Order: sequence, then structure tokens, then C-alpha cells
Amino acid sequence: MSALLLHRLHFAFTVTFHYLFPQLTMGLALLIVLLKTIALKTRNPLYSEGARFWARIFAINFAIGVVTGIPMEFQFGTNWARFSRVSGGVIGQPLALEGVYSFFLESTFLGLFLFGERLLGPVLHWVSAVLVWLGSWLSGYFIIATDAWMQHPVGQTAGQAGDLQLASLWQLLTNPWLLWQYPHNMLGAVATASFVMASVGAFYLISNLHIGYGRVFVQLGVSSAVAASVLLLATGDGQGHNIARYQPVTLAATEGLFQTAAGAPLAILGQPDIERLRLDNPLLLPGFLSLMTYRHWSAEVRGLDAYPRELWPDNIPLLYYSFHIMVGLGTIFIAVSVICAIWLWRGKLYTSKPLLWLLMLALPFPYIANTAGWMTAELGRQPWLIYGLMRTDAGASPVVSAGNALFTLVGFMGVYLVLGILFLFLVYREVAQGPGSHEAEQTYA
Repeated sequence: MSALLLHRLHFAFTVTFHYLFPQLTMGLALLIVLLKTIALKTRNPLYSEGARFWARIFAINFAIGVVTGIPMEFQFGTNWARFSRVSGGVIGQPLALEGVYSFFLESTFLGLFLFGERLLGPVLHWVSAVLVWLGSWLSGYFIIATDAWMQHPVGQTAGQAGDLQLASLWQLLTNPWLLWQYPHNMLGAVATASFVMASVGAFYLISNLHIGYGRVFVQLGVSSAVAASVLLLATGDGQGHNIARYQPVTLAATEGLFQTAAGAPLAILGQPDIERLRLDNPLLLPGFLSLMTYRHWSAEVRGLDAYPRELWPDNIPLLYYSFHIMVGLGTIFIAVSVICAIWLWRGKLYTSKPLLWLLMLALPFPYIANTAGWMTAELGRQPWLIYGLMRTDAGASPVVSAGNALFTLVGFMGVYLVLGILFLFLVYREVAQGPGSHEAEQTYA
């Protein structure tokens, strides 16, 4: 295994494990605000106690996310030193903004939200929840602005030493790639939090425990899951147009389109065969790729044959499967959430054991979908670190050997395994203990 491959595996492992946590905190931040808003309006303690319960889950998740996120930034200087030297003048700006403003905003008011409720009172405590939400979503904006620049670099200028310098922060923060990628990512986080909340609520209802809180969690979780899942479809379409415009070779690879075609079909199923340059066992919808990409049934969509082989993504099968897993699960989320919402509206969801089991067992799948989505984005950018400007093999550190990279990768895996077990234990303890006041539950359930 080459040092370059190990550097890539190292960063892929750390960023994939880390993002299991921010997606829940960013989504939960919004749902906690909704719980606090309903509590403030109705004075129903089930919602305020429910907000406190999810705030404890949020805090555990936030802490593990911080611990797993810090090493990623150091990897820019250790495993990817040449990339950092070239791009540091650009990506240093949004990363600094994320740390100085959004992270401290989120962490400061999280402390007030967790420990200052009696001191602040109902209204100011609600304000602290809103600021935690704004801080977490602002943090996501700056991080995704960095990734969007790597996908579609704008606002930079070439320095005399061969590096890149930021010429316009405004261009960087209004990158057309960012304007679709950011809402798509945040809605994915809301979908994760919604299904997690609905899953815990379904568990309580199935177990005949904390019935009042279970109903609150299922109701809010399902309602927000419907909205997030449908909006994910819309923002995903917008992001698809970005890919067609700025990374057309990526579009061809994700769709398994090897040959340029007018009226190009949309592949629902199939296995890409790189040796024979074809899609095996395909299930195709004729003309749908042309319609979705260019809004015309007979529009020509360029296939991989239109581009030199050195510009193709490095791992087309993995990219293709990641994309189809993301889209397939997203479609399932819409179906599940809409069906559960109909039963909720009819007043039958709380007693429908099959649908409650479906909600409970759905818990891991938004994590899988979000991971597949990020794999699609990052694999699709290859073979570039900075699209069109710097190839991946030019960005790795030249003095870090394969042995050093493998040693640290194994060490990270061990440490993260321990952190993962600790996280599951702490969350299990909170879920087993349940939300607070049983008197409130008996009175308002």
C-alpha cells in the first residue's frame, strides 16, 4: 500500500467517523428549538422536559464530535502538507471563522442552555437554545464553504510562491456550489435527528414506557422527517445541476453513463463494468437523465467516453454505488415518513406496532445515507484535491512514510473504537433513564 493511499484512507476514516456526530447535533439543535418554542407557547412540561432530555443527548454527541474533529485539522499539516501550503491562504479563512465565531457561539450558549435554565428564565433559556442552533448551523456553513471551494474554487488568486491566496471572501462564501450543497447537507442532518427522535419515541411506545414523551417524540420526529425528506429531494436536484455544470465527468460516473447519449436513460439499478465500459444488468428509465439534467427528454448528456481517462474519478464503482445508496435511501425516507405522517394525522400511529417498529429500526439508515452522500461528493471530486487546480497525488506530505501513516491509522481506529463504545454507553444510559418528570407525563399525556 502506497503512502498516498494510506493518507487517503486515514483522512477518510477520521472524517467519516467524525461526521457521525455533527449531523445529529446540527439536526437536534433545530428540533430542540422547536420543543422549547412549543413549551413556551403551550406551557406543557412534556415539551420542556423533552427538550432537556434531548439536550443531554446533544451534549454527549457534541463532546465526542469535538474530540474526533480536532485531529482532522492536524492532518492537513501532517498527511497533507503540500496541500496546506498551497491552499492555506484560502481555506484558513473559513476555518478560522468557524473556530472563532460559530464554535464559540455554540459551545458558550450550550453551557448556558444546559446549566442556566433557572437563572435565565423561560424566555432567555429559549434564546440560548436558538443561539446554540445558529452557532451549529453557522459552523456547518463555514466548514461546507471550505469543501465547496475544493469542489468549485472561486475567489482565489495565484501567489508568487505557487500558492493560492484569497482575493474575495465574499465570493468564497457565496460560491454557487455552496448555495446548494449547504442546505442539502443541513437537511440531511435534520433528517438524521428526526428519525433518531422518532425512533426513540417509537421505542418508548413499543415498550410501554414514558408514553407521553414517546408520543411527543414520534409526533415531532415524523413531522420534521417529512419536511426534511421532501426538501432533500429538491436540494439534491439543485446540487445535481451544479455537478452537471461544473463537474460533468462526475455526473457521468455517478450515473454509470459510459457512452454519450441523447435522451440519456436514468439508471435505477446496475453494476458498472470498467473493463467493458458498460453497465451490467441495468434497470433504466429512458430519457429521464436528460430530463432531470437539462429539462428536455432528448437533450444530449456526455458520457465518460467524452473525457480523457486521466480525468475520470479514481473509483467509479464505489462512487456509483454510494450515489445510488444515498438516492435510494432518500426515496425510502420520503415513503416511510409520509406513510407515518398519514397514520399520525389519522390518530393511529401511536398504536400501530408495525409502523412503530419500522420507525425504531430506521434509526441507522440516515447515518448510512449521509455517509454515502459525502462519499459521493468526495469520490466525485477525484482525481482532484482542488478541482481543476491541484491533483490529489500532488497534495500529500512527501516525508510521511507509508509505515508512519499505517501506524497512526491503526492507533486512531483503536482510540475511536473506545470513543464509540463510550458514546453508545452514555446514550444508552440516558435513553434507559428516560425524560424527567413522571408527574408531568401523567398530567399532560
